[in-house]
Amino acid sequence: MSRSAGCVRRCSTSRSGAAPDDYLARRAALGPREVARRLLRDTGIVEFFVDTGYSAETLTSPDELAGFADASAREVVRLESVAEQEITGSAAAEFAATCRDRLARAATDAVAFKSIAAYRVGLALAPERPAAAEVTAAAGRWAAAIERGAPRRLADETLTRFLVWTAVDLGLPIQFHTGYGDVDAELTRCDPLLLTPLLRATTGLDVPVMLLHTYPFHRHAGYLAQVFDHVFVDVGLAVQNVGGRGGRVLAELLELAPFGSVLFSTDGYGIPELFQIAAAWFRRALAEVLDAGIEDGSWSLGDADRIAGLIGSGNARRAYGRS
Repeated sequence: MSRSAGCVRRCSTSRSGAAPDDYLARRAALGPREVARRLLRDTGIVEFFVDTGYSAETLTSPDELAGFADASAREVVRLESVAEQEITGSAAAEFAATCRDRLARAATDAVAFKSIAAYRVGLALAPERPAAAEVTAAAGRWAAAIERGAPRRLADETLTRFLVWTAVDLGLPIQFHTGYGDVDAELTRCDPLLLTPLLRATTGLDVPVMLLHTYPFHRHAGYLAQVFDHVFVDVGLAVQNVGGRGGRVLAELLELAPFGSVLFSTDGYGIPELFQIAAAWFRRALAEVLDAGIEDGSWSLGDADRIAGLIGSGNARRAYGRS
């Protein structure tokens, strides 16, 4: 399967348990394709936004994922992956133009761009657009390092800013991984507050910025979503990992984040169970938060239904231009 976020409709999450050995035996009997079909359709997700920049050769494509789920799917283009493909085929002086052209072509079909700067250079990106000479010099240093045997792994702050500003020029939403992730993420560099200067610089440009995952900085992300109208946030990766504490995490995000700025996501990857579990736990967390608000008089049942619709699908459709 593939990493994804998307729009979700409500469905039942009640389940009876099964012993692990029984589950695995039944899974093997059904086969991987039927398991994927059943579990992905059970999520209730009607549109997948799929990051194709990681292990694309071993994962299902957006179209394959959509077929299993009986849904639709759109590609999210990872900026760093495009640069890593282009650096080997162009001289340093041509790198900027080549990347711009590649990203412009990708933008015709993609739903968003994504940066994993948090993993590579951290989120404390200077807000200024880098000068052409700076980009050429940085590309030259990177290409020379690759020729000396270094991995083709973009970890240059100047080139990262170049890619982000190129994406801004193309007008699609831009996702940023924030908060915790894989073992190579340095958490001190993944706080979304570090993006504040860049968010300020992109205010008024009509380019939505999505802060993905955000935990354990979800309160920081909620603040950013409150003070910047173009910022959207999710806690998708966290909810599937904290399990029964998901309601508390979501409530902490919503202390400051406007209802109109919060998105559902799964960060599903590798096996269909992760998509199904993430969707089920998110519904449970959201129901817990909304039920508590009804009980204490913060909002009515009708208000809760409207909030669920916004977070479940409405905000994503608006932010990604899918409405």
